[in-house]
This record gives sequence, C-alpha cells and structure tokens, in this order.
Amino acid sequence: MISTYEPTNSYIGKFVHECIENNKDPYITTFAFIADRIDHCKKIKNWLDDDKIVLCDRYTDSTLAYQSVQLENEIKNPMKWLKEISDKNIIIPDRTFLFLIDPEISINRIKNRDKKISFEEVSFLKKVDKYYKKLATTDRFITVDATKSIDELVNICYRDIMY
Repeated sequence: MISTYEPTNSYIGKFVHECIENNKDPYITTFAFIADRIDHCKKIKNWLDDDKIVLCDRYTDSTLAYQSVQLENEIKNPMKWLKEISDKNIIIPDRTFLFLIDPEISINRIKNRDKKISFEEVSFLKKVDKYYKKLATTDRFITVDATKSIDELVNICYRDIMY
C-alpha cells in the first residue's frame, strides 16, 4: 500500500504551497495544482502498474472544489472548465472518501494554529462544501461524517478498501 498526498513535496508541489500561503492569483494556483497532479499521476500509474493500493490525501476533486470557489467570479462555469483542462491527464480514482464536516467545526479545530491560509475561512469553506456535494453524485464517492473519531474514520475507510 502506498500513501501519498497533494500537493506533493516535489518542486511543483512546493510552488503550490507557496501559491496558497501567499494567496497568489487563482489562475496561477490552479495551473500549479494541475501541473503537480500531472507529475504525481506518473508516479501513481507506476504504483498501480505494480499492483499497489494507492491512498492519496487530497486529489483532483479537491482542486475541482477549492479552485472552483477561487475562480467563480472569473469564469462562467469553473468546475466544467477545470474538468476540461485536466481530465485527460489524470487517473480517476476507484474510490473517493468525502469527509463531511460543518465548516465552523473544522475552523474551530484549527483555531490555535499560528498561521491560517486563505482557504481556512468559514464562508470560503461553505462554498467548497457545495462544490464537493455536486461532485459526490457517483458510486465512486463515499461520504463520511468527519465528526467521528479518527479510529472510527480509519475503520470505515479500511473496511471499504479491504473488503
């Protein structure tokens, strides 16, 4: 089993982090995420070709939800546009776990952090939540109540993946 995440720790992924931390132009951030994913997908394909189970913390649906919010005042249908520019270059997951939690609860969980990023605002996260729910309409998605304990969440995911 391979555990991975996005943005990655590659030089492109580090640029994505810089874009987020410095609240860069949404187009630059979007294209950086997509470039990082295209590069990451090459590794994912190799792992899958070696019959590995690949678990990725955040992936294409995160970009669709978050960048759609960032671009909604720039583009008529940001989610459609994002899918058009990236779908040919990515591997669609077999399963996506969507952890649902009220944005106010999630913000409360990180209230003691020294530094927050622009994505960590209740109003922004409420919009992100709506985009995620638009995405989660196929059998690929399992929605999970993220207020459950970590052990419960791990068990839910493990049972689904392994059985």
